[in-house]
Amino acid sequence: MILPTIRSSFDRADARFIIWLLTRGSEAEREREETRLREEGLDVILDDPRTLNALLAGSRFSSARPELVFYVLVRHALLESDVADTGVADYLAGLISAFGRGGRAYHIADDSTEYRYLVDIMAAAEQSEGRRAFMLRAHIGEFALWLSGLFPDHITSRVHRRAAPPLSYYEELGSAGYRQAARFDEAEQHGIAELYRNCAEFFPVLRVALNRVSDRHLFPATGDRIDRLLRQVADSFNQTLET
Repeated sequence: MILPTIRSSFDRADARFIIWLLTRGSEAEREREETRLREEGLDVILDDPRTLNALLAGSRFSSARPELVFYVLVRHALLESDVADTGVADYLAGLISAFGRGGRAYHIADDSTEYRYLVDIMAAAEQSEGRRAFMLRAHIGEFALWLSGLFPDHITSRVHRRAAPPLSYYEELGSAGYRQAARFDEAEQHGIAELYRNCAEFFPVLRVALNRVSDRHLFPATGDRIDRLLRQVADSFNQTLET
C-alpha cells in the first residue's frame, strides 16, 4: 500500500534547494523568495512554473532529491488537467518512487509473490480475504496506473504486435481496483478511501498526466512517434469532450 507521504517529507533543506534554483546567487531574489516562503508556504513555490523550469534546466535533476523531482513533475502535469488536489500529486509521486525500486511494482508490500499481469492480481484478489484482499485490489489500481501512465508506448507497441489489451483496458481494470479497494475498512483506517475513489473516478485523467511526465521527461525519445502523437491527440480530444 502506497500512502501520500512525500509532500510531508519536504524539509528546510528542500526549500533552500528550490530557492537556490530560483535565485542562482541573486541576494535580492533570494530574500524575495524566502519572504514568499514564510508568508505563503512551500506549496506556492512548488506550484510556481519557474520551479519546474529551474528543475528541468542544467543538470537534469542530478542534484535534486528524487522524491522532490517526482512531486514537481507530477504536480505540474496534473495542474495542466485542472487537478488541483495536492494529495493526488503526492500519491502519484509516491507511486513512481516506490514502483521504481527493486521490482516493487510486481508484488504487494510484505509479499514475495510476483504478479506480472493484471489478470493474475485479479485472480489472487478473488481468492483472498481481509487485508490481503484489500492490498491486492489496491495493487490492481496502482499497477494499472503505473503501466498505462509511464509505459504507454510499450502498451501500444504490444497492441500492434500481439493484439494485446489497449490503454482503455488498463483504465477499466485500474478504476475497478481502486473503487473496490475504497470499500474496505483498511482504506478508511489509513485515510485513503476518498483518494482511492478519486483515482477510480478520474483514472483516465491521471493516466494522461503521467503520460505527460513519461513523454516529456522520462522517455522523450523512445517509442513510435506517430503512435505517440495519435495517442496524445486522442487524449486531448477525449478530455475536451469531457469538459
